[in-house]
Amino acid sequence: MVFKRLLGSLGVGGPAVDTVLDHGTAAPGRPLTGHVHLKGGDVGFDIEHITLELVARVEAETHDGEHVGAVVFDRFTVGGGFRLAQGEQRSIPFSVTLPWETPITELHGQSLGVVFGVRTELAVDGAKDKGDLDPLYVRPLPVQEAILEAFGQLGYGFKSADLELGRIGGTGQQLPFYQEIELTPPPQYAHAISEIELTFLANPGEMEVVLEADKRGGLYSGGHDALNRHVVSHEGAARRDWNAVVGSWISQLVEHHASHGTHSPQGHHDPHGSHAHKDHHGHGGDDQSGGHHRSGPGMGTVVAGGAAGLAVGVVGGMVAAEVVDEIGDAFEGDGEDGEGEEA
Repeated sequence: MVFKRLLGSLGVGGPAVDTVLDHGTAAPGRPLTGHVHLKGGDVGFDIEHITLELVARVEAETHDGEHVGAVVFDRFTVGGGFRLAQGEQRSIPFSVTLPWETPITELHGQSLGVVFGVRTELAVDGAKDKGDLDPLYVRPLPVQEAILEAFGQLGYGFKSADLELGRIGGTGQQLPFYQEIELTPPPQYAHAISEIELTFLANPGEMEVVLEADKRGGLYSGGHDALNRHVVSHEGAARRDWNAVVGSWISQLVEHHASHGTHSPQGHHDPHGSHAHKDHHGHGGDDQSGGHHRSGPGMGTVVAGGAAGLAVGVVGGMVAAEVVDEIGDAFEGDGEDGEGEEA
């Protein structure tokens, strides 16, 4: 194990920490377990609390353009209330539950380009100090994997994935950001749709699936966005014909908006789905325009279909590590409340 010495307010002679997760990947709404290993410094220290923070790299669209920052979206106190003697080594086990809306970072072991992590904070002798960020890898839930597989089988290709600050109105979204998985359409829809954006919003009982089609404009009309929302159960995911389900979603998304020059969140009601709208400023979805920013191509590259479905590769071998470092840099100078700041 490699201890990471805390050098800030605790001084060079302070305790060192190494957080180790038990498994290679976690899943939304499931336990995340591991150990926080501590090593005492040059003198004894009173460890008031040990806190784990879930940190995400998030894109934010503002009036002056797009910015990339870091957001702490959950915190767990996993230990504390003891004295760590000089040079003493101690291991603190932990088990916490990830939020159900935790974004997925990989499919079939291949990265989607979304990287976030776990950061350990120690409160020692009245001072707080944050350790290094440890990357966290999150696999999809069975129903999420089944839906992604269906898109792959229907000929959709992976383009990119990112995290967007803001809210999707008309949904039960809990986190201050949402994940967009951008997909390119198969040939039969390429004339009407330039891309599909897919968002999963899971909770313990079910999952909302938000689909957005970036529609191509005709000769006399501009393109516009169309959003539909569907609710699926976690139960019975393996028994459903997801190719048929996803195919019907796409047909509804295209057909129900074919005659609309602009998107309206209060448009035609679909008994199998409802409308949603996105607000990138986090005000609860007040924007009625239906338009929103598109991220450019991300780190993913399309691979062939088959068993891997939408599994992707990453351009360059150091991308993940660089993004983790970027998140860590974004938190330099954080306030004591642990809230994230824009980079």
